[in-house]
Amino acid sequence: MSADRPTLPPVRLHSEAELARDALAAPLMARAAKLARWAEHGVPVGVGGEILQESLGAATEHLGLAADEDGPGYAAEAWQLAVDTGLVEIEESTDADATADAGPLDDASVGTATPGEELALLTSGSPRDILDIWLGGMETVLADAVAPDLSDIADQLADGGELDLDAIDWNPEEEAELLDGILGNLYLLTALNESPDQDVPLPALAASMIVPDDMDEPTDDILEEVSEAMMRLDDQFRLLEPIGLVAYTPVDEALIEELDEDGETVRAAEPLDGEDVSRYGLVRLTPLGIYAVRARMQDAGVYAPAVGDLADKGADVLLEALPDYPEALAQAESEQWLAARTPVDAARDLLAAARGDDAHAPLRRLAAQQALSLVARDAEPALREVLDDRQLGGLARVWLAERAVPGIPEPSQDMIFWLTVDTIAAQLDTEDEEATAELHELVRSLTDQHSGFFETAWRVDHPATADVLEAMGRLHPDKKAAKEARKAAFKARSRQAG
Repeated sequence: MSADRPTLPPVRLHSEAELARDALAAPLMARAAKLARWAEHGVPVGVGGEILQESLGAATEHLGLAADEDGPGYAAEAWQLAVDTGLVEIEESTDADATADAGPLDDASVGTATPGEELALLTSGSPRDILDIWLGGMETVLADAVAPDLSDIADQLADGGELDLDAIDWNPEEEAELLDGILGNLYLLTALNESPDQDVPLPALAASMIVPDDMDEPTDDILEEVSEAMMRLDDQFRLLEPIGLVAYTPVDEALIEELDEDGETVRAAEPLDGEDVSRYGLVRLTPLGIYAVRARMQDAGVYAPAVGDLADKGADVLLEALPDYPEALAQAESEQWLAARTPVDAARDLLAAARGDDAHAPLRRLAAQQALSLVARDAEPALREVLDDRQLGGLARVWLAERAVPGIPEPSQDMIFWLTVDTIAAQLDTEDEEATAELHELVRSLTDQHSGFFETAWRVDHPATADVLEAMGRLHPDKKAAKEARKAAFKARSRQAG
């Protein structure tokens, strides 16, 4: 892979209008907006804009959560999101004495919250405006997800104690880096899956960050790290789901051992029956989550392509990128690129970009052939123009024959062999198991159908002839044919050197 090719596979993005609707429908965002509108007549707040206990009950009831034991917590989270995203704005109290006397734990009003300017954008702004507000809220939630346990902090601050981060075993940079890594791996798995809504088991996701690639069997210490990471991720994904970043099935609490203050077992973990890994948690990025993680990667300088990025680029850029795309996404990218051009113009551009004797040229021609397969028959004139071209005449004949176009001239033997070598050369570096199996079958069938294949093949005037023949020597199941291929490769190298 060349250095300028994408390091991440492309993803499909929903339209900004669809994503904006998803953002508004995310439970935490919807509650924050509802509370911001509720603040129309002013809501007294404490330091940092937190909602006071006297108003929290009314806010909880306004959200319809009064019957839920966790309702006040949900209301407080939604209110804080409204503050952090500017859906409400805080006007500090002019009573300087009251403001100065109010400490961080005091339940005293130091200001008044009213609807902010951002609230109007949720109804009158563009989809991008809505997504920008949502992205700001998501960053707040991500920060909360890597924060230490508040109960540990409260215990330290009790009776005038001081905050000691080392004592609570919390490193903010490490926590943020781990969560970024997890979201990055989840993004990669989503991009590689043919079905973007495929769930990822939590143990596999945790292991992807902890188990070394070269470790065949994880040690007990590594497995313990994975287990601890799973429990941390379980807490984090529970926080991230309400903002719409992930869809999450939590770990079954029956599988978690419960300990008392002295570390004694209060409730033993229930054994897992069968192979139901879903009880250990399942997670996937939502379309909104894919959009958000990609945006964060781009802000960090990572090249994270999306289907449609190449629609306004030249054919040379398209053909360089397509070989690194999964098949379904390569087709989708090609379709968007072709939609912006007439069939004849598209075909001419693709054919021109496919020419070349460099190492990547066979892959470009294979990508061009795949893209051309999607072009309408109206492109026929462009294909006929290259019938005599040594590099393009073979694939042009294939395209015309597939459409039963009359009057196709027979190719010369030299052109047939050149196309054969070019086709195999394009597949030599593939790591796809299915493509590798197809290459094995192609190598076998070529020698079965053409007696004396190698005697002719070594004379083919193609830069990759020797490499192709050497590969055929490795891949051919018949020892005699494999030996003939290696001899032909030696002749080809001698010919090229001479």
